[in-house]
Amino acid sequence: MSAARKHTALPKAQTLIEALPWLTRHHGKTVVIKFGGNAMIDEELKAAFAQDVVFLRHAGLKPVVVHGGGPQISAQLDKQGLVSEFKAGLRVTTPEAMDVVRMVLAGQVQRELVGLLNQHGPLAVGMTGEDAHTITATQHRPTIDGESVDIGRVGEITAIDTGAIQALLDDGRIPVVSSIARSADDHHVYNVNADTAAAALAAALNAETLMVLTDVEGLYEDWPHSDDVISRLTASELEKLLPELSSGMVPKMQGCLHAVRNGVETARVIDGRVQHSILLEIFTDEGIGTMVVPDAPIDVHTGPELGES
Repeated sequence: MSAARKHTALPKAQTLIEALPWLTRHHGKTVVIKFGGNAMIDEELKAAFAQDVVFLRHAGLKPVVVHGGGPQISAQLDKQGLVSEFKAGLRVTTPEAMDVVRMVLAGQVQRELVGLLNQHGPLAVGMTGEDAHTITATQHRPTIDGESVDIGRVGEITAIDTGAIQALLDDGRIPVVSSIARSADDHHVYNVNADTAAAALAAALNAETLMVLTDVEGLYEDWPHSDDVISRLTASELEKLLPELSSGMVPKMQGCLHAVRNGVETARVIDGRVQHSILLEIFTDEGIGTMVVPDAPIDVHTGPELGES
């Protein structure tokens, strides 16, 4: 064979080499990934997500997956003849609806995700925020038109205990966490926004990165007039933009803000509709989506507490 002939697999080698500095940088670091949107419904995207997460684990990172399940919860509530009502962007959660939420998140969405991950080896372990008191919450009462409103079993996080998750990570496992919490007195179970839960866990675990999968390319610079995506912004720049954001993006971006203001090095919003978006974001020079970074150390402002809006 001629020495000058190029091997057809050479581009693969170049791709792997491009990943090398990123592999070195992220090795041994914890990354919290919020799984949601289309990636949670489309079969091919689900399979690609599972491959990405297992790849991270074998590349020496410590992934933690946090998930909600809005579409699946709505479908099950419909089946049972329970109405889905939303106030201030949050699902009004009656005790009957909470039973459905718990069943769908822990018994359906989480089980499926654990199964997809475990096709690649005995890695994933499912749990909810109730387990080992990982997430403790109190009732969240949003203010609408100047009044505090009761929207049922919707939780605001008051404490995180990372012991069980850390033990799983130390054992080489991939924790898959459903965004359900218990009250401190153990009397109530709460439905917690999964974006908020992922951000709180990322901060408590001293994660290097929080990644939030969405159904958009990232944070748009001037939507709807332009589809240019902001590739990078600081916590203070993001805080100024928060009042202008669409309601669906607010908990995601508030979560990113909370994470980087509480020790997480980067928070990224990426397009879950793109196969292998996680690998593209972490292991390529271009990256995709929007990355939020902390302000310079001179900024001492600690930012809003979780649950504030």
